[in-house]
Amino acid sequence: MTDLASPLVAPVTLPKANEPCWCGSGRKYKRCCKKREGKVIAGVVTPMRSVPDHIPHPPYAETGEYEPWDEGRVKSPEIIERMRRSGAIAAEVLFVARDTYPSSINYHGYPKACCTSVNEVICHGIPDSRPLQDGDICNIDVTGWVGGVHGDTNATFFVGDVDPESQQLVRVTEEAMWKGIDAARPGRPLSDIGRAIEDHVKPYKYGVVRAFVGHGIGEQFHTDIQVLHYYDTRANVVMRPGMTFTIEPMITLGTINFKIWDAE
Repeated sequence: MTDLASPLVAPVTLPKANEPCWCGSGRKYKRCCKKREGKVIAGVVTPMRSVPDHIPHPPYAETGEYEPWDEGRVKSPEIIERMRRSGAIAAEVLFVARDTYPSSINYHGYPKACCTSVNEVICHGIPDSRPLQDGDICNIDVTGWVGGVHGDTNATFFVGDVDPESQQLVRVTEEAMWKGIDAARPGRPLSDIGRAIEDHVKPYKYGVVRAFVGHGIGEQFHTDIQVLHYYDTRANVVMRPGMTFTIEPMITLGTINFKIWDAE
Protein backbone atom coordinates (compact mmCIF):
# COMPACT_ATOMS: atom_id res chain seq x y z
CA MET A 1 0.00 0.00 0.00
CA THR A 2 1.11 3.54 -0.68
CA ASP A 3 2.02 5.64 2.35
CA LEU A 4 -0.67 8.33 2.20
CA ALA A 5 1.03 10.27 4.96
CA SER A 6 3.52 11.52 2.39
CA PRO A 7 2.36 13.55 -0.63
CA LEU A 8 2.82 11.67 -3.90
CA VAL A 9 4.83 13.27 -6.67
CA ALA A 10 4.56 11.73 -10.13
CA PRO A 11 7.83 10.96 -11.94
CA VAL A 12 8.91 13.08 -14.87
CA THR A 13 8.54 10.10 -17.24
CA LEU A 14 5.26 8.28 -16.66
CA PRO A 15 5.02 4.50 -17.20
CA LYS A 16 3.21 2.95 -20.15
CA ALA A 17 -0.40 1.85 -19.73
CA ASN A 18 0.34 -1.80 -18.83
CA GLU A 19 3.40 -1.14 -16.71
CA PRO A 20 3.23 -1.07 -12.88
CA CYS A 21 1.92 2.23 -11.56
CA TRP A 22 4.48 4.68 -10.24
CA CYS A 23 2.62 5.10 -6.94
CA GLY A 24 3.58 1.65 -5.68
CA SER A 25 0.07 0.21 -5.52
CA GLY A 26 1.05 -2.89 -7.49
CA ARG A 27 -1.65 -2.24 -10.09
CA LYS A 28 -1.16 -1.41 -13.75
CA TYR A 29 -0.72 2.30 -14.44
CA LYS A 30 -3.86 2.38 -16.65
CA ARG A 31 -5.92 0.86 -13.81
CA CYS A 32 -4.50 3.14 -11.15
CA CYS A 33 -3.19 6.71 -11.40
CA LYS A 34 -3.47 7.20 -15.18
CA LYS A 35 -7.17 8.06 -14.99
CA ARG A 36 -6.49 10.53 -12.21
CA GLU A 37 -3.64 12.44 -13.83
CA GLY A 38 -4.41 16.16 -13.80
CA LYS A 39 -7.18 15.80 -11.24
CA VAL A 40 -7.11 16.91 -7.63
CA ILE A 41 -6.43 13.85 -5.48
CA ALA A 42 -7.45 14.13 -1.84
CA GLY A 43 -4.63 14.12 0.70
CA VAL A 44 -4.68 13.39 4.42
CA VAL A 45 -6.96 15.44 6.66
CA THR A 46 -5.42 16.11 10.06
CA PRO A 47 -7.53 15.89 13.24
CA MET A 48 -9.94 18.67 14.12
CA ARG A 49 -8.40 21.35 16.34
CA SER A 50 -10.13 22.80 19.35
CA VAL A 51 -11.09 26.45 19.82
CA PRO A 52 -9.95 27.99 23.14
CA ASP A 53 -12.57 27.88 25.87
CA HIS A 54 -12.54 31.64 26.45
CA ILE A 55 -14.06 32.17 23.00
CA PRO A 56 -17.87 31.81 22.93
CA HIS A 57 -18.93 28.66 21.06
CA PRO A 58 -22.04 28.20 18.88
CA PRO A 59 -24.55 25.55 19.99
CA TYR A 60 -23.22 22.85 17.64
CA ALA A 61 -19.56 23.27 18.62
CA GLU A 62 -19.35 20.32 21.02
CA THR A 63 -21.60 17.73 19.38
CA GLY A 64 -21.55 18.65 15.70
CA GLU A 65 -25.32 18.36 15.71
CA TYR A 66 -27.32 21.29 14.45
CA GLU A 67 -31.03 21.87 14.92
CA PRO A 68 -32.38 24.71 12.74
CA TRP A 69 -35.08 27.04 13.99
CA ASP A 70 -37.46 29.46 12.34
CA GLU A 71 -35.26 32.56 12.08
CA GLY A 72 -36.86 35.67 10.61
CA ARG A 73 -35.68 36.52 7.12
CA VAL A 74 -35.57 40.26 7.81
CA LYS A 75 -32.92 41.23 10.35
CA SER A 76 -32.94 44.17 12.72
CA PRO A 77 -30.37 46.96 12.22
CA GLU A 78 -28.64 45.78 15.40
CA ILE A 79 -28.20 42.22 14.10
CA ILE A 80 -27.01 43.50 10.71
CA GLU A 81 -24.38 45.64 12.41
CA ARG A 82 -23.15 42.61 14.33
CA MET A 83 -22.99 40.68 11.06
CA ARG A 84 -20.88 43.44 9.50
CA ARG A 85 -18.32 43.00 12.26
CA SER A 86 -18.40 39.20 11.97
CA GLY A 87 -17.95 39.37 8.20
CA ALA A 88 -15.04 41.80 8.50
CA ILE A 89 -13.24 39.47 10.90
CA ALA A 90 -13.88 36.50 8.59
CA ALA A 91 -12.32 38.44 5.71
CA GLU A 92 -9.17 38.92 7.78
CA VAL A 93 -9.12 35.20 8.75
CA LEU A 94 -8.06 36.19 12.27
CA PHE A 95 -10.58 34.13 14.18
CA VAL A 96 -8.88 33.18 17.44
CA ALA A 97 -6.89 36.43 17.59
CA ARG A 98 -10.20 38.31 17.49
CA ASP A 99 -11.98 35.97 19.94
CA THR A 100 -14.11 34.65 17.10
CA TYR A 101 -15.23 31.06 16.56
CA PRO A 102 -14.58 29.67 13.04
CA SER A 103 -18.15 28.78 12.10
CA SER A 104 -17.33 25.68 10.08
CA ILE A 105 -15.52 23.78 12.87
CA ASN A 106 -17.77 20.84 13.80
CA TYR A 107 -20.72 22.26 11.89
CA HIS A 108 -22.41 18.96 10.98
CA GLY A 109 -19.04 17.44 11.87
CA TYR A 110 -16.93 19.47 9.43
CA PRO A 111 -13.32 19.21 10.68
CA LYS A 112 -11.65 22.48 9.65
CA ALA A 113 -11.84 26.27 10.13
CA CYS A 114 -12.31 27.00 6.40
CA CYS A 115 -12.96 25.36 3.04
CA THR A 116 -10.21 25.21 0.40
CA SER A 117 -11.50 24.18 -3.02
CA VAL A 118 -8.81 23.65 -5.65
CA ASN A 119 -9.31 23.57 -9.42
CA GLU A 120 -12.26 21.30 -10.29
CA VAL A 121 -13.41 20.99 -6.67
CA ILE A 122 -16.60 23.04 -6.77
CA CYS A 123 -16.88 24.01 -3.10
CA HIS A 124 -16.55 22.75 0.49
CA GLY A 125 -13.09 21.26 -0.10
CA ILE A 126 -11.47 20.12 3.15
CA PRO A 127 -7.91 21.39 3.75
CA ASP A 128 -5.55 18.43 3.61
CA SER A 129 -1.94 17.43 2.97
CA ARG A 130 -2.05 17.91 -0.81
CA PRO A 131 0.55 20.58 -1.65
CA LEU A 132 -0.68 23.45 -3.77
CA GLN A 133 0.91 23.28 -7.22
CA ASP A 134 2.01 25.88 -9.73
CA GLY A 135 -0.99 26.73 -11.89
CA ASP A 136 -3.67 25.84 -9.32
CA ILE A 137 -6.59 28.10 -8.54
CA CYS A 138 -7.75 27.89 -4.93
CA ASN A 139 -10.97 29.21 -3.42
CA ILE A 140 -10.88 29.88 0.33
CA ASP A 141 -14.28 30.08 2.03
CA VAL A 142 -14.34 31.33 5.63
CA THR A 143 -17.10 32.16 8.09
CA GLY A 144 -16.80 33.55 11.61
CA TRP A 145 -19.26 33.39 14.52
CA VAL A 146 -19.05 36.32 16.93
CA GLY A 147 -21.67 38.30 18.79
CA GLY A 148 -24.15 35.50 18.13
CA VAL A 149 -24.11 35.89 14.33
CA HIS A 150 -22.22 34.47 11.35
CA GLY A 151 -20.24 36.40 8.73
CA ASP A 152 -19.42 34.50 5.52
CA THR A 153 -16.93 35.42 2.79
CA ASN A 154 -14.68 33.78 0.21
CA ALA A 155 -12.19 34.58 -2.55
CA THR A 156 -10.27 32.70 -5.23
CA PHE A 157 -6.49 32.98 -5.52
CA PHE A 158 -3.95 32.13 -8.21
CA VAL A 159 -1.11 29.79 -7.27
CA GLY A 160 2.01 30.64 -9.26
CA ASP A 161 1.70 30.82 -13.05
CA VAL A 162 -1.97 30.19 -13.92
CA ASP A 163 -3.02 29.59 -17.54
CA PRO A 164 -5.03 32.32 -19.32
CA GLU A 165 -8.17 30.16 -19.57
CA SER A 166 -8.31 29.72 -15.80
CA GLN A 167 -7.52 33.38 -15.20
CA GLN A 168 -10.46 34.37 -17.37
CA LEU A 169 -12.75 31.93 -15.56
CA VAL A 170 -11.87 33.47 -12.20
CA ARG A 171 -12.26 37.01 -13.53
CA VAL A 172 -15.64 36.36 -15.12
CA THR A 173 -16.89 34.54 -12.02
CA GLU A 174 -16.04 37.55 -9.84
CA GLU A 175 -17.72 39.86 -12.33
CA ALA A 176 -20.80 37.62 -12.24
CA MET A 177 -20.86 37.83 -8.44
CA TRP A 178 -20.96 41.63 -8.58
CA LYS A 179 -23.67 41.49 -11.24
CA GLY A 180 -25.69 39.35 -8.86
CA ILE A 181 -25.07 41.76 -5.98
CA ASP A 182 -26.17 44.70 -8.14
CA ALA A 183 -29.41 42.83 -8.89
CA ALA A 184 -30.29 42.52 -5.19
CA ARG A 185 -32.94 45.23 -4.86
CA PRO A 186 -35.96 45.61 -2.58
CA GLY A 187 -39.22 44.59 -4.15
CA ARG A 188 -37.60 42.33 -6.76
CA PRO A 189 -37.64 38.50 -6.79
CA LEU A 190 -34.53 36.51 -5.95
CA SER A 191 -34.59 35.16 -9.51
CA ASP A 192 -33.18 38.52 -10.68
CA ILE A 193 -29.88 37.54 -9.07
CA GLY A 194 -29.64 34.26 -10.97
CA ARG A 195 -30.67 35.97 -14.22
CA ALA A 196 -27.91 38.59 -13.89
CA ILE A 197 -25.26 35.95 -13.17
CA GLU A 198 -26.33 33.61 -15.95
CA ASP A 199 -26.63 36.42 -18.49
CA HIS A 200 -23.07 37.52 -17.73
CA VAL A 201 -21.43 34.09 -18.15
CA LYS A 202 -23.41 32.83 -21.16
CA PRO A 203 -21.36 34.73 -23.80
CA TYR A 204 -18.30 32.85 -22.55
CA LYS A 205 -20.15 29.52 -22.90
CA TYR A 206 -19.60 28.86 -19.21
CA GLY A 207 -21.83 26.70 -17.06
CA VAL A 208 -23.50 27.64 -13.77
CA VAL A 209 -23.40 25.00 -11.04
CA ARG A 210 -26.93 24.18 -9.91
CA ALA A 211 -26.16 21.67 -7.18
CA PHE A 212 -25.03 24.39 -4.75
CA VAL A 213 -26.71 27.75 -4.13
CA GLY A 214 -26.39 30.87 -2.00
CA HIS A 215 -28.13 30.83 1.36
CA GLY A 216 -29.65 32.96 4.04
CA ILE A 217 -27.40 33.74 6.99
CA GLY A 218 -27.68 35.47 10.34
CA GLU A 219 -27.88 33.98 13.81
CA GLN A 220 -27.80 30.65 11.96
CA PHE A 221 -25.08 29.64 9.51
CA HIS A 222 -27.74 28.71 6.94
CA THR A 223 -31.34 29.88 6.90
CA ASP A 224 -34.18 28.95 4.55
CA ILE A 225 -33.48 31.58 1.86
CA GLN A 226 -32.06 29.93 -1.26
CA VAL A 227 -30.24 32.09 -3.80
CA LEU A 228 -30.04 30.34 -7.17
CA HIS A 229 -27.16 31.46 -9.34
CA TYR A 230 -29.12 30.68 -12.51
CA TYR A 231 -32.48 31.99 -13.69
CA ASP A 232 -35.52 30.09 -12.45
CA THR A 233 -38.96 31.64 -12.14
CA ARG A 234 -39.60 29.50 -9.06
CA ALA A 235 -37.07 31.64 -7.14
CA ASN A 236 -39.89 34.12 -6.53
CA VAL A 237 -39.20 35.19 -2.94
CA VAL A 238 -39.36 38.99 -2.94
CA MET A 239 -36.29 40.73 -1.52
CA ARG A 240 -36.95 43.12 1.37
CA PRO A 241 -34.75 45.58 3.25
CA GLY A 242 -33.03 43.79 6.10
CA MET A 243 -32.73 40.38 4.41
CA THR A 244 -29.26 38.85 4.64
CA PHE A 245 -28.02 36.13 2.29
CA THR A 246 -24.95 35.05 0.35
CA ILE A 247 -24.31 35.39 -3.39
CA GLU A 248 -21.53 32.99 -4.32
CA PRO A 249 -21.77 31.80 -7.94
CA MET A 250 -19.84 28.70 -8.94
CA ILE A 251 -19.00 28.83 -12.64
CA THR A 252 -17.47 26.11 -14.82
CA LEU A 253 -15.70 25.83 -18.16
CA GLY A 254 -18.61 24.69 -20.31
CA THR A 255 -21.73 22.96 -19.08
CA ILE A 256 -21.36 20.10 -16.63
CA ASN A 257 -23.23 17.05 -15.45
CA PHE A 258 -22.73 17.11 -11.70
CA LYS A 259 -21.79 13.85 -10.03
CA ILE A 260 -19.75 12.73 -7.07
CA TRP A 261 -16.49 11.16 -8.17
CA ASP A 262 -15.81 7.97 -6.22
CA ALA A 263 -12.05 7.39 -6.18
CA GLU A 264 -10.91 3.79 -5.93
